[in-house]
Amino acid sequence: MSRGGRGGGLLVAGTTSDAGKSVVTAGICRWLVRRGVKVAPFKGQNMSLNSFVTREGAEIGRAQAMQAQAARVEPTALMNPVLLKPGGDRSSQVVLMGRPVGELSARGFFGSAEATAPGNPATGNALDGNSSAGGAASGQALRGGRREALLGPVLECLEELRSTYDAVICEGAGSPAEINLRRTDIVNMGIARAARLPVVVVGDIDRGGVFASFFGTTALLAPEDQELVAGYLVNKFRGDVSLLEPGLEMLRGLTGRETLGVLPWRHGLGIDEEDGLRISLRGAVRESLVAPPYGEEVLRVAVCAVPLMSNFTDVDALAAEPGVVVRFVDRPEELADADLVVVPGTRGTVKALAWLRERGLADALARRAAEGRPVLGICGGYQILGEHIDDEVESRAGAVAGLGLLPVRVRFAREKTLARPSGTALGAAVEGYEIHHGVAEVRGGDAFVSGPDGRALDGCRMGAVQGTHWHGALESDTFRRRFLTEVARAAGRRFVPAPDTSFGALREEQLDLLGDLIEEHADTDALLRLIEEGAPPGLPFIPPGAP
Repeated sequence: MSRGGRGGGLLVAGTTSDAGKSVVTAGICRWLVRRGVKVAPFKGQNMSLNSFVTREGAEIGRAQAMQAQAARVEPTALMNPVLLKPGGDRSSQVVLMGRPVGELSARGFFGSAEATAPGNPATGNALDGNSSAGGAASGQALRGGRREALLGPVLECLEELRSTYDAVICEGAGSPAEINLRRTDIVNMGIARAARLPVVVVGDIDRGGVFASFFGTTALLAPEDQELVAGYLVNKFRGDVSLLEPGLEMLRGLTGRETLGVLPWRHGLGIDEEDGLRISLRGAVRESLVAPPYGEEVLRVAVCAVPLMSNFTDVDALAAEPGVVVRFVDRPEELADADLVVVPGTRGTVKALAWLRERGLADALARRAAEGRPVLGICGGYQILGEHIDDEVESRAGAVAGLGLLPVRVRFAREKTLARPSGTALGAAVEGYEIHHGVAEVRGGDAFVSGPDGRALDGCRMGAVQGTHWHGALESDTFRRRFLTEVARAAGRRFVPAPDTSFGALREEQLDLLGDLIEEHADTDALLRLIEEGAPPGLPFIPPGAP
């Protein structure tokens, strides 16, 4: 699928956030790889608290890691060169080529240098020696506070992928018609125009107004951008497609562009989204809770919906088990009937700790611990369960008392730990990934994870309270079953984990379902032409265009 000695490409844009860009991109990747095409995903800039660590120790958006799995390739930093991790309403940690380089205010990142927040002294110069594509230029862009200066490095990453793969399927962000951000765009039409990528716009018909969204998105683009918008994909359609066809024909008449598919509504497509609680329990693995329990009773898991919750996908593996009911909670009364309470990761440990106290959840957790009822803290949640936090990095709050449920003291280091460790827990092999600034000093209890020699690797267990810095540990099937058996015993539940639940197999089934949707409901011949040949010439201009 070569174009001029490099792989073909396509940009999947959306009329809005959460229109389905991530899953459509994954579906196209899975469909292509099943055809024998060597394909890779790409997203120039991502804003997400749901991240992943690659084999080389780089942090990228978890959605791109999921898309790499759909493409059956190993994820790398090239697939998501810019990751923004919000730390509040107006600032984010900037991760470039998989490494954190500092904090920027929104105004600073989008072009106002004077609004730049203080950077990370320990890592602020890291990009000057970064051997990955675009390192030095990226560092200058960060210090100058100008996002558009990152376009060059982002394009270098894209070109490196296109020189290696037959096709690269790019995901946009938000909407390409965000006219206030177009000048500095490095993820939507900015890369489409620079790399001459054809664009397919995805619209969520379940929200309503999809025809107006398609038309308006196109009509607010500059002529040079519009000539790359080659068609539309309707997502999440319920009902008889024949009733939609007159509207699709009228849309073609108004825009001169075809609708390249109508993807039906399917449960189980919301895997590894970029956003947190607003997706609640919609995702596929979460929906598996409708499966009947293998034992006599269900097991109820309550997840504290802390502010700036990160890597909420950690609980997907729990919900994959038949009979495990997972819900997010924000009131102490909702912990009363829970057999297990999970305090998840967060990008704001001290803020989340204060939130738990303000809402009475901290006292409820203390009562659980005193009663010997199971509590699990993951990453930031693990830090919260400890005795003391010293944070001069993330919140700059200094010394803060933790909940005191584990004999652990945490000091925040400027250098972020990014790793893909493995070990043994409850006598079973376990793997995970680490993304944290907090360094834990364990002063008692037992290790959560040990090495082959019995040496403590991570975390702490004290009675029914446990904590670990490892994300993804619950995806290890044997460990998860033993952990849930232990929880059920402590809770007095007649719950038995199913002996054959494979989280990895469930993920593969989901990705195959996405590939099936593209193969069965999209115009795959048209998609192949776009990937191989680019946007067709002569696409009409729709006024008024960009202001």
